[in-house]
Amino acid sequence: MAKPGVAARRAAVRLLDEVLDKARPLSELAEILEPLDPAERARAQRLASTTLRQLGPADAMLQPLLRKEPPLFVRNVLRLAVVELCHEDAASHGVVDSAVSLVRGRRKSAHLSGLVNAVLRRVSAEGCDGWADLPVTRLPAWLRSRLAAQYGEQAVQAMERVQADDPPLDLTPKAPAQAAELMQRLADDPASAFRAQLMPGGTVRLRGPAQVSALAGYETGDWWVQDHAAAWPVRVLQPASGEQVLDLCAAPGGKTMQIAAAGADVTALDLSAERAERLRENLRRTGLRARVVVGDALSYDGGPFDAILLDAPCSATGTIRRHPDLPHAKGDKDIGRIARLQARMIDHALKLLKPGGRLVYCVCSLLPQEGEAQVAAALARHAGLRVAPVPPLAGLAPEWAAPDGGLRLRPDLPADHGGMDGFYIARLEFAGDTSGGVT
Repeated sequence: MAKPGVAARRAAVRLLDEVLDKARPLSELAEILEPLDPAERARAQRLASTTLRQLGPADAMLQPLLRKEPPLFVRNVLRLAVVELCHEDAASHGVVDSAVSLVRGRRKSAHLSGLVNAVLRRVSAEGCDGWADLPVTRLPAWLRSRLAAQYGEQAVQAMERVQADDPPLDLTPKAPAQAAELMQRLADDPASAFRAQLMPGGTVRLRGPAQVSALAGYETGDWWVQDHAAAWPVRVLQPASGEQVLDLCAAPGGKTMQIAAAGADVTALDLSAERAERLRENLRRTGLRARVVVGDALSYDGGPFDAILLDAPCSATGTIRRHPDLPHAKGDKDIGRIARLQARMIDHALKLLKPGGRLVYCVCSLLPQEGEAQVAAALARHAGLRVAPVPPLAGLAPEWAAPDGGLRLRPDLPADHGGMDGFYIARLEFAGDTSGGVT
């Protein structure tokens, strides 16, 4: 019988091996977690994600204790154990014992179990007093150089500090006017250990451990999980009651539910049948209505629509704080292909608008090639297209304004509130010529 905690740690190390050796994202590694019970599955995923966020400090702690680089599996066992000891303040006996068992259990690494035992016992004995002063995990060189050129070295360092922290849990209320009431209800829950905070714009933010399905208002569909930044595109779109609105690339449905809650007649389109079913489940829980369509955004010919939200596929570089595997699973080789797809989607979406309609284009990317440059190219292709001014919205921070008239949200900008995902958002309208023709 496996010792307590070994199964989750073994799965976490396997996840780390796949991400760091084979560049596979965590979202594609469900087969590693399936044999575990739900609690161990959640623990393994949390351990792997936390270790990825803390790779920089873990490697800095281990470097003076290792004469030479061990095999990746052994290194990942050590990384995981150091993160548990120094970042999570776990009991040393269980951590060290499990790490030694994992290494001893593999034929190719069994001879290194003594090394693992010695290194971790030294960490345990000397303590982790300097852990907080170690450098945070740096972004990969290809991404870091691009972001530094765009935003400056100081901003990149600030982003890295935010991305090193465990992200908060953000909730979007179904009734925005009741956001303060929802925040107070969650803050007063005696069975919970988190802190509730009302963010500018109406997002309710929770810090600390929380089981989503056990939170007040989950069963009654009073809210859904949605990052603070991800809630802003629909606010910029300003859907109105009775309007015909298309949500392209809609799953898992946070933006669809925002649009539906505003009273609009929303069509939600997504390419994936599996993701579309998840969207339907969210709609059922919240009691909101939308027309869900499984199909390709480039061939969809419905409408015309008063307003369209295009949350385009992108590099997702703005979501590293929630998905710390992304820097290791993605590189810059696909950026050009993704940018070309985004341009085609913008062109097709504009054809689905009614005269005088509006399109909000957004990406959860920090790369201008997918944001500002993408919109500039669309303006050059389409006669009369313009970036419309962002409407005056409660909670909108002046520093989010992009030079082209859109919004540039960054992980570091509300650092005192726990950060947010990186997003670019632009509201596009035709001025004069409403043909939508490519020039």
